[in-house]
Amino acid sequence: MKRFDSFEKIVSLVVDIMLAILVIVVLIAMATAIYDIFSHVLVMSSMSELYYVIEEIATWFILLEVFLMLLRYVKEGHHVPVRYLILIGITAVSRKLLLEHGGGLDALMLAFAILILVVDLLLLERVRAFHTHKGSTDNEHNGF
Repeated sequence: MKRFDSFEKIVSLVVDIMLAILVIVVLIAMATAIYDIFSHVLVMSSMSELYYVIEEIATWFILLEVFLMLLRYVKEGHHVPVRYLILIGITAVSRKLLLEHGGGLDALMLAFAILILVVDLLLLERVRAFHTHKGSTDNEHNGF
């Protein structure tokens, strides 16, 4: 049993180091995106640059949600709430819906995907009354 405990500690340490590196990479990507947004806004002269700025802003929000999910993962003792994964999915599908100008059927399917993800969030909020994480508080469960 001691061997397993020491192995578990080593694996946990390696995971924590990898998470720290991932957080740094995400923060660098977020800073780069903000720099790109401001540099393109200052010299904006065409609609294609406006589309690029909108794409960068949407990407920045995805990076922000990944960063918040990583922080929550560490805070809750290496547990990722499914809610954060669904929120990242909603943001990613919304980004695709806003930036890619496909046909009407494509837009309808993407909107339907967002609806399914939102319904999943609502169902998870209802079920949460029965299944709570032992490290979380009641105040944390009241909001998104």
